[in-house]
Amino acid sequence: MIVEMSKGATKEQVNHVVDRAHSLGFEVQLNIGTEKTVVAMLGGDTGKTETDVFAVLPGVESVSRVMKPYKLASREFHPRASKINVSGVEIGGQRVVIMAGPCAVESEKQLMETAKAVKELGAAVVRGGAFKPRTSPFSFQGLEHDALRMLAKVKSDLGIPVITEVVDIQNIGIVAEHADIIQVGARNMQNFALLKELSKLRHPILLKRGFSATVTEWLTAADYLLAQGNRRVILCERGIRSFEDSIRFSVDISSIAVVKRFSHLPVIVDPSHAAGHFAYVPSIAKAAIAAGADGLLIEVHPNPEEALVDGLQSLNIPNFERLMAELRPIAEAVGRHI
Repeated sequence: MIVEMSKGATKEQVNHVVDRAHSLGFEVQLNIGTEKTVVAMLGGDTGKTETDVFAVLPGVESVSRVMKPYKLASREFHPRASKINVSGVEIGGQRVVIMAGPCAVESEKQLMETAKAVKELGAAVVRGGAFKPRTSPFSFQGLEHDALRMLAKVKSDLGIPVITEVVDIQNIGIVAEHADIIQVGARNMQNFALLKELSKLRHPILLKRGFSATVTEWLTAADYLLAQGNRRVILCERGIRSFEDSIRFSVDISSIAVVKRFSHLPVIVDPSHAAGHFAYVPSIAKAAIAAGADGLLIEVHPNPEEALVDGLQSLNIPNFERLMAELRPIAEAVGRHI
Protein backbone atom coordinates (compact mmCIF):
# COMPACT_ATOMS: atom_id res chain seq x y z
CA MET A 1 0.00 0.00 0.00
CA ILE A 2 1.27 3.47 -0.92
CA VAL A 3 0.32 6.64 0.96
CA GLU A 4 1.05 9.89 -0.85
CA MET A 5 1.25 12.86 1.49
CA SER A 6 -0.03 16.27 0.48
CA LYS A 7 2.38 18.95 -0.63
CA GLY A 8 3.48 20.75 2.51
CA ALA A 9 2.51 17.91 4.87
CA THR A 10 4.29 18.36 8.19
CA LYS A 11 6.78 15.99 9.75
CA GLU A 12 4.26 15.29 12.52
CA GLN A 13 1.64 14.26 9.96
CA VAL A 14 4.09 11.91 8.25
CA ASN A 15 5.06 10.42 11.60
CA HIS A 16 1.37 9.91 12.42
CA VAL A 17 0.99 7.80 9.25
CA VAL A 18 4.13 5.84 10.07
CA ASP A 19 2.97 5.20 13.63
CA ARG A 20 -0.41 3.95 12.39
CA ALA A 21 1.32 1.60 9.95
CA HIS A 22 3.54 0.21 12.70
CA SER A 23 0.52 -0.31 14.93
CA LEU A 24 -0.98 -2.52 12.22
CA GLY A 25 2.19 -4.60 11.98
CA PHE A 26 3.52 -3.09 8.74
CA GLU A 27 7.08 -2.17 7.91
CA VAL A 28 7.56 1.28 6.38
CA GLN A 29 9.77 2.85 3.73
CA LEU A 30 9.79 6.61 3.16
CA ASN A 31 10.48 8.35 -0.11
CA ILE A 32 11.03 11.99 0.84
CA GLY A 33 10.88 14.13 -2.29
CA THR A 34 11.42 17.85 -2.73
CA GLU A 35 7.67 18.48 -2.75
CA LYS A 36 5.98 15.39 -1.38
CA THR A 37 6.63 12.37 0.83
CA VAL A 38 5.47 8.90 -0.13
CA VAL A 39 5.04 6.21 2.52
CA ALA A 40 5.18 2.54 1.46
CA MET A 41 3.54 -0.09 3.70
CA LEU A 42 5.32 -3.43 3.53
CA GLY A 43 4.81 -6.85 5.05
CA GLY A 44 1.81 -7.95 7.05
CA ASP A 45 -1.51 -8.28 5.20
CA THR A 46 -2.02 -4.91 3.58
CA GLY A 47 -4.60 -6.49 1.26
CA LYS A 48 -7.05 -6.86 4.15
CA THR A 49 -6.55 -3.32 5.43
CA GLU A 50 -8.96 -0.69 4.17
CA THR A 51 -7.32 2.29 2.49
CA ASP A 52 -9.58 4.58 4.55
CA VAL A 53 -7.50 3.72 7.63
CA PHE A 54 -4.82 6.01 6.19
CA ALA A 55 -6.93 8.24 3.90
CA VAL A 56 -8.61 9.92 6.88
CA LEU A 57 -5.33 10.94 8.51
CA PRO A 58 -4.28 14.60 8.35
CA GLY A 59 -1.89 15.46 5.51
CA VAL A 60 -2.73 12.40 3.39
CA GLU A 61 -3.51 13.17 -0.25
CA SER A 62 -4.14 9.67 -1.63
CA VAL A 63 -3.84 5.98 -0.81
CA SER A 64 -3.38 3.24 -3.38
CA ARG A 65 -2.54 -0.43 -3.52
CA VAL A 66 0.47 -1.73 -5.44
CA MET A 67 -0.80 -4.90 -7.06
CA LYS A 68 2.55 -6.02 -8.45
CA PRO A 69 4.86 -8.19 -6.32
CA TYR A 70 7.56 -5.52 -6.34
CA LYS A 71 6.87 -2.39 -4.29
CA LEU A 72 9.97 -0.27 -3.65
CA ALA A 73 11.20 -0.61 -7.24
CA SER A 74 7.85 0.59 -8.58
CA ARG A 75 6.95 4.04 -9.87
CA GLU A 76 4.00 4.10 -7.46
CA PHE A 77 6.51 4.41 -4.64
CA HIS A 78 8.98 6.64 -6.50
CA PRO A 79 7.29 8.36 -9.48
CA ARG A 80 10.40 10.10 -10.78
CA ALA A 81 13.30 8.26 -12.40
CA SER A 82 16.11 7.62 -9.93
CA LYS A 83 19.56 8.99 -10.67
CA ILE A 84 22.53 7.25 -9.07
CA ASN A 85 25.68 9.29 -8.47
CA VAL A 86 28.88 7.24 -8.50
CA SER A 87 31.98 9.32 -7.75
CA GLY A 88 30.64 12.18 -9.87
CA VAL A 89 29.21 9.95 -12.63
CA GLU A 90 25.40 10.17 -12.81
CA ILE A 91 23.61 7.01 -13.94
CA GLY A 92 20.03 7.52 -15.04
CA GLY A 93 20.44 11.10 -16.23
CA GLN A 94 21.00 12.55 -19.69
CA ARG A 95 24.37 10.90 -20.11
CA VAL A 96 24.55 7.35 -21.44
CA VAL A 97 27.16 5.84 -19.13
CA ILE A 98 29.61 3.40 -20.68
CA MET A 99 31.23 0.85 -18.35
CA ALA A 100 34.05 -0.99 -20.09
CA GLY A 101 36.97 -3.26 -19.35
CA PRO A 102 38.04 -6.89 -19.26
CA CYS A 103 35.73 -9.68 -18.19
CA ALA A 104 38.46 -10.83 -15.78
CA VAL A 105 41.44 -9.02 -14.34
CA GLU A 106 44.42 -11.08 -15.52
CA SER A 107 47.35 -8.82 -14.63
CA GLU A 108 48.06 -5.24 -13.61
CA LYS A 109 49.47 -4.51 -17.07
CA GLN A 110 46.41 -5.88 -18.85
CA LEU A 111 43.98 -3.99 -16.60
CA MET A 112 45.83 -0.67 -16.65
CA GLU A 113 46.32 -0.76 -20.41
CA THR A 114 42.63 -1.42 -20.96
CA ALA A 115 41.50 1.13 -18.37
CA LYS A 116 43.60 3.93 -19.86
CA ALA A 117 42.30 3.19 -23.34
CA VAL A 118 38.59 2.99 -22.50
CA LYS A 119 38.74 6.12 -20.35
CA GLU A 120 40.42 8.07 -23.15
CA LEU A 121 37.72 6.88 -25.56
CA GLY A 122 34.86 8.02 -23.32
CA ALA A 123 34.06 5.26 -20.83
CA ALA A 124 32.97 6.61 -17.45
CA VAL A 125 33.47 3.43 -15.39
CA VAL A 126 36.04 0.62 -15.63
CA ARG A 127 34.81 -2.94 -15.22
CA GLY A 128 36.94 -5.91 -14.25
CA GLY A 129 36.13 -9.27 -12.69
CA ALA A 130 38.01 -10.24 -9.54
CA PHE A 131 35.87 -13.21 -8.43
CA LYS A 132 34.65 -15.21 -11.43
CA PRO A 133 31.77 -17.66 -10.91
CA ARG A 134 32.25 -20.13 -13.77
CA THR A 135 30.10 -22.95 -15.04
CA SER A 136 33.05 -25.34 -14.79
CA PRO A 137 35.12 -25.63 -11.59
CA PHE A 138 38.19 -26.12 -13.78
CA SER A 139 37.86 -22.73 -15.50
CA PHE A 140 39.80 -19.64 -14.42
CA GLN A 141 38.14 -18.33 -11.24
CA GLY A 142 39.77 -14.90 -11.11
CA LEU A 143 42.68 -13.33 -9.21
CA GLU A 144 40.32 -12.43 -6.35
CA HIS A 145 41.99 -10.20 -3.73
CA ASP A 146 44.94 -9.38 -5.97
CA ALA A 147 42.52 -8.23 -8.65
CA LEU A 148 40.71 -5.99 -6.16
CA ARG A 149 43.97 -4.26 -5.33
CA MET A 150 44.64 -3.74 -9.03
CA LEU A 151 41.19 -2.23 -9.50
CA ALA A 152 41.83 0.10 -6.56
CA LYS A 153 45.07 1.21 -8.23
CA VAL A 154 43.20 1.98 -11.46
CA LYS A 155 40.71 4.04 -9.49
CA SER A 156 43.49 5.91 -7.68
CA ASP A 157 45.82 6.46 -10.63
CA LEU A 158 43.25 7.28 -13.30
CA GLY A 159 40.53 8.90 -11.20
CA ILE A 160 37.79 6.71 -12.64
CA PRO A 161 35.24 4.60 -10.70
CA VAL A 162 35.38 0.81 -10.97
CA ILE A 163 32.80 -1.99 -10.90
CA THR A 164 33.33 -5.63 -10.00
CA GLU A 165 31.19 -8.59 -9.00
CA VAL A 166 30.63 -10.05 -5.54
CA VAL A 167 29.74 -13.75 -5.41
CA ASP A 168 29.83 -14.57 -1.71
CA ILE A 169 28.55 -12.91 1.46
CA GLN A 170 31.94 -13.23 3.15
CA ASN A 171 33.56 -11.05 0.46
CA ILE A 172 31.08 -8.17 0.57
CA GLY A 173 33.22 -6.08 2.90
CA ILE A 174 36.46 -6.28 0.92
CA VAL A 175 34.69 -5.77 -2.43
CA ALA A 176 32.91 -2.70 -1.05
CA GLU A 177 36.25 -1.39 0.19
CA HIS A 178 37.78 -1.46 -3.31
CA ALA A 179 34.88 -1.04 -5.77
CA ASP A 180 32.63 1.94 -6.45
CA ILE A 181 29.83 -0.24 -7.82
CA ILE A 182 29.15 -3.79 -6.66
CA GLN A 183 27.77 -6.12 -9.31
CA VAL A 184 25.40 -9.00 -8.60
CA GLY A 185 25.69 -11.49 -11.45
CA ALA A 186 22.86 -13.28 -13.21
CA ARG A 187 23.52 -16.49 -11.27
CA ASN A 188 22.97 -14.63 -8.00
CA MET A 189 19.91 -12.55 -8.91
CA GLN A 190 17.79 -14.66 -6.56
CA ASN A 191 20.49 -15.38 -3.99
CA PHE A 192 18.32 -13.70 -1.37
CA ALA A 193 20.79 -14.13 1.48
CA LEU A 194 23.38 -12.21 -0.55
CA LEU A 195 20.86 -9.53 -1.57
CA LYS A 196 19.76 -8.99 2.04
CA GLU A 197 23.33 -8.37 3.15
CA LEU A 198 24.00 -6.01 0.25
CA SER A 199 20.83 -4.11 1.13
CA LYS A 200 22.49 -3.01 4.36
CA LEU A 201 25.16 -1.11 2.42
CA ARG A 202 24.85 2.33 0.88
CA HIS A 203 27.04 1.31 -2.05
CA PRO A 204 25.65 1.42 -5.60
CA ILE A 205 24.57 -2.11 -6.56
CA LEU A 206 24.17 -3.31 -10.15
CA LEU A 207 21.70 -6.20 -10.38
CA LYS A 208 21.88 -8.37 -13.48
CA ARG A 209 18.78 -10.12 -14.72
CA GLY A 210 18.82 -13.89 -14.24
CA PHE A 211 19.07 -16.26 -17.20
CA SER A 212 15.40 -17.24 -17.02
CA ALA A 213 13.93 -14.46 -14.91
CA THR A 214 10.87 -12.46 -15.89
CA VAL A 215 10.96 -8.69 -15.57
CA THR A 216 8.66 -8.99 -12.55
CA GLU A 217 11.03 -11.45 -10.83
CA TRP A 218 13.95 -9.15 -11.64
CA LEU A 219 12.26 -6.10 -10.11
CA THR A 220 11.12 -8.11 -7.09
CA ALA A 221 14.75 -9.13 -6.53
CA ALA A 222 15.62 -5.42 -6.67
CA ASP A 223 13.19 -4.90 -3.79
CA TYR A 224 15.48 -7.05 -1.64
CA LEU A 225 18.30 -4.56 -2.27
CA LEU A 226 16.01 -1.61 -1.56
CA ALA A 227 14.38 -3.08 1.55
CA GLN A 228 16.96 -1.84 4.07
CA GLY A 229 17.11 1.65 2.65
CA ASN A 230 19.80 1.35 -0.04
CA ARG A 231 18.34 3.50 -2.83
CA ARG A 232 21.36 3.16 -5.14
CA VAL A 233 20.28 0.22 -7.29
CA ILE A 234 20.96 -0.15 -11.03
CA LEU A 235 19.40 -2.85 -13.21
CA CYS A 236 21.30 -4.66 -15.98
CA GLU A 237 19.69 -6.59 -18.83
CA ARG A 238 22.18 -9.20 -20.06
CA GLY A 239 20.07 -11.54 -22.12
CA ILE A 240 17.84 -14.47 -21.23
CA ARG A 241 17.75 -18.10 -22.32
CA SER A 242 15.45 -18.96 -25.21
CA PHE A 243 15.24 -21.61 -27.93
CA GLU A 244 17.56 -19.48 -30.11
CA ASP A 245 21.12 -20.81 -30.22
CA SER A 246 22.78 -18.55 -32.81
CA ILE A 247 23.91 -16.23 -30.01
CA ARG A 248 24.78 -16.88 -26.38
CA PHE A 249 21.61 -15.32 -24.92
CA SER A 250 18.59 -13.48 -26.35
CA VAL A 251 18.88 -9.86 -25.28
CA ASP A 252 15.44 -8.54 -24.33
CA ILE A 253 15.36 -5.03 -25.75
CA SER A 254 11.69 -4.72 -24.83
CA SER A 255 12.59 -5.10 -21.15
CA ILE A 256 14.15 -1.61 -21.26
CA ALA A 257 10.81 -0.05 -22.16
CA VAL A 258 8.94 -2.16 -19.61
CA VAL A 259 11.34 -1.27 -16.79
CA LYS A 260 11.20 2.42 -17.73
CA ARG A 261 7.40 2.31 -17.56
CA PHE A 262 6.94 0.44 -14.30
CA SER A 263 10.13 1.15 -12.33
CA HIS A 264 12.10 4.23 -11.36
CA LEU A 265 15.44 2.41 -11.37
CA PRO A 266 18.02 3.07 -14.09
CA VAL A 267 18.66 0.19 -16.48
CA ILE A 268 21.76 -0.60 -18.51
CA VAL A 269 22.50 -3.39 -21.00
CA ASP A 270 25.39 -5.86 -21.22
CA PRO A 271 25.67 -6.60 -24.96
CA SER A 272 28.82 -8.69 -24.50
CA HIS A 273 27.26 -11.48 -22.43
CA ALA A 274 24.11 -11.36 -24.52
CA ALA A 275 25.98 -11.78 -27.80
CA GLY A 276 28.73 -14.20 -26.85
CA HIS A 277 30.58 -12.99 -29.96
CA PHE A 278 32.28 -9.64 -30.52
CA ALA A 279 30.76 -9.28 -34.00
CA TYR A 280 27.26 -8.85 -32.58
CA VAL A 281 28.12 -6.51 -29.70
CA PRO A 282 27.93 -3.22 -31.67
CA SER A 283 24.45 -3.91 -33.07
CA ILE A 284 23.02 -4.86 -29.67
CA ALA A 285 24.69 -1.85 -28.02
CA LYS A 286 23.19 0.54 -30.56
CA ALA A 287 19.73 -0.99 -30.21
CA ALA A 288 19.92 -0.68 -26.42
CA ILE A 289 20.69 3.04 -26.52
CA ALA A 290 17.97 3.65 -29.12
CA ALA A 291 15.51 1.84 -26.84
CA GLY A 292 16.35 4.09 -23.88
CA ALA A 293 19.04 2.27 -21.90
CA ASP A 294 20.89 4.45 -19.40
CA GLY A 295 24.23 2.80 -20.10
CA LEU A 296 26.19 -0.17 -21.40
CA LEU A 297 28.48 -2.72 -19.77
CA ILE A 298 30.99 -3.74 -22.45
CA GLU A 299 33.86 -6.22 -22.30
CA VAL A 300 37.10 -4.85 -23.76
CA HIS A 301 40.47 -6.61 -23.85
CA PRO A 302 43.75 -5.44 -25.44
CA ASN A 303 44.36 -8.94 -26.84
CA PRO A 304 41.08 -10.92 -26.89
CA GLU A 305 42.76 -13.93 -28.49
CA GLU A 306 44.88 -14.27 -25.32
CA ALA A 307 42.07 -13.64 -22.82
CA LEU A 308 41.62 -16.20 -20.04
CA VAL A 309 37.88 -15.58 -19.97
CA ASP A 310 35.34 -14.72 -22.70
CA GLY A 311 37.82 -13.56 -25.31
CA LEU A 312 35.34 -14.28 -28.12
CA GLN A 313 32.84 -11.72 -26.84
CA SER A 314 35.40 -9.03 -25.99
CA LEU A 315 36.10 -6.04 -28.21
CA ASN A 316 39.70 -5.07 -28.84
CA ILE A 317 40.67 -1.42 -28.42
CA PRO A 318 40.23 -0.39 -32.10
CA ASN A 319 36.79 -2.02 -32.23
CA PHE A 320 35.77 -0.28 -29.01
CA GLU A 321 36.93 3.04 -30.43
CA ARG A 322 34.84 2.44 -33.56
CA LEU A 323 31.80 1.52 -31.49
CA MET A 324 32.05 4.63 -29.33
CA ALA A 325 32.09 6.80 -32.45
CA GLU A 326 28.99 5.00 -33.76
CA LEU A 327 27.12 5.26 -30.46
CA ARG A 328 27.37 9.04 -30.07
CA PRO A 329 24.99 10.05 -32.89
CA ILE A 330 22.46 7.46 -31.71
CA ALA A 331 22.56 8.90 -28.20
CA GLU A 332 22.10 12.39 -29.61
CA ALA A 333 19.15 11.20 -31.71
CA VAL A 334 17.30 10.20 -28.54
CA GLY A 335 18.20 13.42 -26.73
CA ARG A 336 21.17 12.13 -24.74
CA HIS A 337 24.93 12.16 -24.89
CA ILE A 338 27.94 9.95 -24.09
